[in-house]
Amino acid sequence: MQAAFRPYDARDAHRIVELSLCAWEPVFESLEAVLGPPIFGRLHPDWRSDQRRAVEDVLATEGMDVWVAHIEGRVAGFVAVALHSERSIGEVVMLAVDPAAQNDGIGTKLTAFALDRIKAAGMRVAMVETGADAGHAPARRTYEKAGFALLPVARYFKAL
Repeated sequence: MQAAFRPYDARDAHRIVELSLCAWEPVFESLEAVLGPPIFGRLHPDWRSDQRRAVEDVLATEGMDVWVAHIEGRVAGFVAVALHSERSIGEVVMLAVDPAAQNDGIGTKLTAFALDRIKAAGMRVAMVETGADAGHAPARRTYEKAGFALLPVARYFKAL
């Protein structure tokens, strides 16, 4: 199946939120395993509500460049890009693929599409952030395949 891309339309919001929550469930399971229930529970007492709000906020952000991947008329994924012109950096802010459409190259195509948009906007650097835990492994593979260079970052948490 071939994915096509089109600009985000507000009518896509519900479907994008729902596919994002399904796509990121393994990520949050992985985060809980890494952080442990006490810290995870403090950081994410209701991760679904937090993520729903995060996706809705990205979709509603003025100036956010959001594109939808669809297959046979059905929303299969999306990518959101922010341009930081003052630093000449384009940022892949959020990307998700419906689990039913994963492993078909849609994440790779969305990433390439976003990079083309960033380059066409005159940005000199593209940036994306993801986790180092097992749940983020598919995202890391996608970004590394696209040629992103990893900047190791150490972030520590402690329950108080």
